[in-house]
Parts: sequence; structure tokens; C-alpha cells
Amino acid sequence: MYKKINQALFSEKELTDLLKAWIAISIAFAFVLPRSFGENFLLSIITVGTGFVLHELAHRFVAKHYGCYAEFRSFDNMLMLAIVMAYFLKMVIAAPGAVMISGPVGRTRNGKISAAGPATNIILALIFLAVGKLTALSGLTADIVQYGFIINTWLALFNMIPFGLFDGKKILNWNKFVYIGMVVVSLLLILFVKVN
Repeated sequence: MYKKINQALFSEKELTDLLKAWIAISIAFAFVLPRSFGENFLLSIITVGTGFVLHELAHRFVAKHYGCYAEFRSFDNMLMLAIVMAYFLKMVIAAPGAVMISGPVGRTRNGKISAAGPATNIILALIFLAVGKLTALSGLTADIVQYGFIINTWLALFNMIPFGLFDGKKILNWNKFVYIGMVVVSLLLILFVKVN
């Protein structure tokens, strides 16, 4: 069964998997951040959760634009592992899921579909940065803006790794100039994180 959200069709399975991954990754990060679990969960669901979900939806929408079948599927065992490791080891290693794509995908389309995810994280990082610079925030709201910038910056750079199933490999195979540009922007944002 499908549901329409803002003109986009989602299967019930896909919506369930997106929600499951969003909540699980937010719980994992809530165990490692410095505030109380409740505050950390709110912080995580807004920053990590939205960064992850919008990254995956960007892949999905570009793939659908090219006439491909594209649906997100969560990796439930990896979600449980992420939560357990975060709780006991205070570190997060997460592979929450991926958009499954089939259809007319060549090197160029695959590169563009792959680039949509980290490009979304770069845009989100810049939005959080602008909000932080243009407003006077304090407390939890300031942390949301700060972590939103940091998490999305790291998500963008992490996904540019040029091997395996990472987006970076597919982007590099498609267009090395786009790849280099996205890596440079991500690195500049990382440097900005370290300076501030």
C-alpha cells in the first residue's frame, strides 16, 4: 500500500523503514552526546536524523526523476549494532540502510543520484552555519545549530570516500571535477568546524 506525501508516493514498508532508521540512529547518538539522554535524543533527531533521512531521500528523488525504482530499506541488524555499541562503547558506527535502486542507471545517472546525498548534507551544513552566524542562540537551540552543522559536514565528507559502496566512488567514476569540488567544499567546512 502506498501513501502520498507532498506529491511523492511512499510504500508503507519504506515509511516504516525510514522512521525506524531515523529513531534508531538518533537513539545511538543520544548515548554518546554530553547532555541528558532526553536532550540528546531531541538534539539527535533534529540534526543526525534529518541529515540522514534527507540524504537518503535526495538519492531517492533523483533516482525517481530518472525513471528508476527507488525505495529506502533499513538494515535492522546494523541499527541494533549501532545502538548497542553506542550504549556500551560510547561510539557510533552506523550503516542504517540504503536506497535500493533498479532501472535505467548508467554511470552518469548513477553519479548524479549518488551526488544528491552528500550535496544535501553540504546544503544542510550551510543552512545550520548561516542560522548560527545570523542569530543569537543559547542552550539547547545553540547546540542543535552547532551539531547540525558539524554532523552534516562529516556526513558529506564521509560519504565522499572513493571506494566500496560509498557515494564518492560513483561520483568519481562519473565526473572527477564534481567529485573534487564536493570534497574541497566538505574539507573547507571541516576546517571551519576545527577553527570555531
